[in-house]
Amino acid sequence: MNTTTQAAQETTGTTPLVEASQPGRLISLDVFRGLTVMAMILVNNPGDWGHIYPPLEHAEWNGCTPTDLIFPFFLFIVGVSLVYALDGPKRQGGPQGAVLLRVLRRAAVLFGLGLLLSLYPKFDFSAVRIMGVLQRIALVFLGCSVIFLKTSWRTQLWLIIGFLLGYAVLLQLVPVPGFGPANLEPTTNLGAWLDRSVFGEAHLWKTSKTWDPEGLLGTLPALATGLLGGLTAQWLRRKDREPAAKVAWLFVAGGAIILLGLIWAPWFPINKALWSSSYVLYTGGLAMAGLAALYWICDVQGYRAWTRPALIYGVNAILVFCLSALLSRTFGLFKLALPGGKIGGFKEWLYEWGIAPHFADPRNASLVGAALLILIWLGILSWMYKKGVVLKV
Repeated sequence: MNTTTQAAQETTGTTPLVEASQPGRLISLDVFRGLTVMAMILVNNPGDWGHIYPPLEHAEWNGCTPTDLIFPFFLFIVGVSLVYALDGPKRQGGPQGAVLLRVLRRAAVLFGLGLLLSLYPKFDFSAVRIMGVLQRIALVFLGCSVIFLKTSWRTQLWLIIGFLLGYAVLLQLVPVPGFGPANLEPTTNLGAWLDRSVFGEAHLWKTSKTWDPEGLLGTLPALATGLLGGLTAQWLRRKDREPAAKVAWLFVAGGAIILLGLIWAPWFPINKALWSSSYVLYTGGLAMAGLAALYWICDVQGYRAWTRPALIYGVNAILVFCLSALLSRTFGLFKLALPGGKIGGFKEWLYEWGIAPHFADPRNASLVGAALLILIWLGILSWMYKKGVVLKV
C-alpha cells in the first residue's frame, strides 16, 4: 500500500485516487462510496452483538434488510469506478498489456489484504478463510475490468443476462453430488458443495464451516452486480445526453430492474448469502437509483455542503475498512474485567463501562457505540483528508 496526494491517477475500483473536489470528478460516486463505507462500519461494529435493531442485521436466509444492501452497493461502485479509471486506455486502443498487469496487481493486493484480515491475529494457516469480502471485491474488480476493456456495452449486457440465468440454472437444476436434487439450502446447495470440495471445511466461513457467503460460485452473479455499475458509468459518461435525461432514464432502468428482481424472487428468492439472481437485480436497481439521485443532487444541482463527511470516508474507503477490522481484533487481545464478573476485550470494556450504563434500552446503547466509532474514524480520516493523504493499493 502506498501514499499519494496526486489528483490525476486511476482508481482501484474501490478506493478513489482522485481528490473528491477536483473539477470533473464525479462527486456523487465519492459520496455514494463514503456513505456505503460508513454504513458498513455501523453494521460491522455494534456495541453489543446481542442487542441490535433488526434493520442493522442481515436477513437470516431469504429476504433483504438494509444491511444486506451494503455489500452489493459496494460492488456496484467498483463497477462504476473501474469504468472511470479504464475508459481512457480503452478509447486509446493499442496494446493493453500494461493496463491489464496493473489491474491484476491491484486485484492480487486486495485479495492478499483479505487473507491478512482472515489470518490476523492468530495466523493459523491451517484454518484461514480463503474467501471473504475483500477477496470477492478483488475477483469482481479483476473480472469486470477485463470484460470492460475487451467488450462493448452490448456484450456486457448480454453477459449480465448470461451470468444471472446461468447461475439460476446451476443452483436450481444441477444435482448436488452426495446430496441429490438441486436445492437452495445453506449447507446442501451446489455452491456450498463446491466450496467444501475446493477449500475444505477448515477454510470456509468460521460461523458455519459448511458454506461460505462469499463462495466461488457466487462470484458469477457478483460479477453481474459489478457490470451493472459499469453500464451505469458508461451511461453517465455519454456526452450526447443532457444530465436530466441521464437521471430520468437511470430511474426508469433502476425501477425496471428492481421490479424484475421482485418478479423473479418467488422462483429464486432474494438471498444475500447465495447472491441470488433476484438479489442482484433488486439491489442493483436500488444502487442505480441511489447513484442517480446523488448525481442529480451533487453533480448537477451542486448541493455539496452536506457531503463532506461522506467524501472524507470515500477517499480512504479500503483503509478504514481494513483498519477498523484490525483494531477491533487487536482490542480483543486485551482481556479485562467487565460488569458481572465477565471477561472481555478492550472494546467490550469501553462499551460496558462507558456507554451501556447510560441507556435503558441496550439496543440504543449498542447503536450509539457503533455511531461513536464512525465519529472517531471521521476525525482520523478528516486529518488525513486535510493533509491530502490518500492510501491506495
